[in-house]
Amino acid sequence: QLELAESGGGLVQPGGSLRLSCVVSGFKTDDWAIGWFRQTPGKEREGVSCFSHSDGATHYADSVKGRFTISRDIAKRTVYLNMNSLKPEDTGIYYCVTTPHGPSLYTTSWFTGYWGQGTQVTVSS
Repeated sequence: QLELAESGGGLVQPGGSLRLSCVVSGFKTDDWAIGWFRQTPGKEREGVSCFSHSDGATHYADSVKGRFTISRDIAKRTVYLNMNSLKPEDTGIYYCVTTPHGPSLYTTSWFTGYWGQGTQVTVSS
């Protein structure tokens, strides 16, 4: 059994910041890929940022580069997403996802991995 629990979402004004957290519990997944996806209104679910399984490299969607930073504390089995300079188009449900094979954000294996319940982020004035 594997569970992912996200927290940290909320309402923030444009230009503001939020920090999302994801705690993983269950069997060991230290060498798996782990990252953040989001579901924004009217769009397909998309990858935001991740650590790849192969080398732990970080990857970002073009739309968030320079604004979002992914980090993790392996001992605490926690992954973070620091989001700065938030825009209204960042509004959506953010999911923490992990999969055994995830060399980038664009592999389909994410969608057969383990997903958290999601946390709502709303950017609005």
